[in-house]
Amino acid sequence: MKIAVGLSGGVDSSVAALLLKEQGHDVIALFMQNWHDTTGTLYGDCPWKDDRAIAELVAKRLGIPFHFVDLSHEYGKRVVDYMFEEYKMGRTPNPDVLCNREIKFDVFLKKALLLGADYVATGHYCRRESFTDDSGKEIFRILAGADPNKDQSYFLCQLTQEQLSKALFPIGHLLKPEVRRLAAEAALPSAEKKDSQGICFVGKIDLPIFLQQKLKPSQGKVVEIFQDYYIGKHNFISCKEGYDNISDRELIELSQPYHYSHNCGKVIGDHQGAHYYTIGQRKGLNIGGHINPLFIIATDIETNTIYTGEGQDHPGLYRKALFISGSEIHWIREDMRMLPGESRDYLIRIRYRQPLQKGRLFMREEGLYILFYEPQRGITPGQFAAWYESQEMLGSGVILK
Repeated sequence: MKIAVGLSGGVDSSVAALLLKEQGHDVIALFMQNWHDTTGTLYGDCPWKDDRAIAELVAKRLGIPFHFVDLSHEYGKRVVDYMFEEYKMGRTPNPDVLCNREIKFDVFLKKALLLGADYVATGHYCRRESFTDDSGKEIFRILAGADPNKDQSYFLCQLTQEQLSKALFPIGHLLKPEVRRLAAEAALPSAEKKDSQGICFVGKIDLPIFLQQKLKPSQGKVVEIFQDYYIGKHNFISCKEGYDNISDRELIELSQPYHYSHNCGKVIGDHQGAHYYTIGQRKGLNIGGHINPLFIIATDIETNTIYTGEGQDHPGLYRKALFISGSEIHWIREDMRMLPGESRDYLIRIRYRQPLQKGRLFMREEGLYILFYEPQRGITPGQFAAWYESQEMLGSGVILK
């Protein structure tokens, strides 16, 4: 079996290639360059050049062919342009999820198939399994990685059955220390390389500077919302009672974010553009005079206003429910798709590394409501909510509100 490994220069993809080679597969290394511009990046002028050099050394050490492919045009159109557009609308996208759906398991996969590969393998910490249904069709499953500290299944929450049919995740059953050990024992040049941070293929960035490439600064007001504003508000509840008999009107009300105006609080400063900020953000305001840190609790693009609250337990950071429009709902397991009127209990994650949260999904004609058993911190439009049944991720969707 011929397998193309997306060799990034990191230890995870290196060990993925090592394991496949040891299993006797015909392995080729394929390094992708997806970004050239260094505007706003915090480390180095051309980090991808270092990554490529290490990837080539790893391929040489393993004795496998090395190929290079420049996908920067596709990445710019499908991921970066999407990022700018989302931030322009006051939403916070997840470019890593988009990169996997649009680049690694689409454009990159097609390049690998042209090289004669049967599958593409990556260094993601997740597992793929399959079974045959009653009609004889093979159904693919995405399971959480064995390492609870490194599970990366969330980043694959938009993959399709067709994409999964060509995907392999060779290190999903391993813990990170085991991966480091295997790399060291094989004397791989990436054995001690630190894990990458920041946006996939762009790196760690200064977000306002990065976004200023297309989104210009615009001075607006910072408004502080005080905790007494929330007395009697419907969103801040934590009981489970009544879920079985909840009405559609209550679902709509619970999924509505708080709406603020300048009259709801006190103007405490200025900012350079609401589109540079995201819900839950702590750094970047540079406003003093508070005992506890200030957090962004909402942004208003139309009025160019940022709303803040003092303290990490501020009620404005927490919400009980969210809504995903019908066009944004994606089922990995199409055979488990919900129909309007159905409700199911699942485990839910609204960001990477968040522990799975208990909640109930309500499918309606207009879309999907997710009601949590406990209020959730930092529900952010533009991010992805993914739902799981035990260890298996079943689907996902972009949070509308």
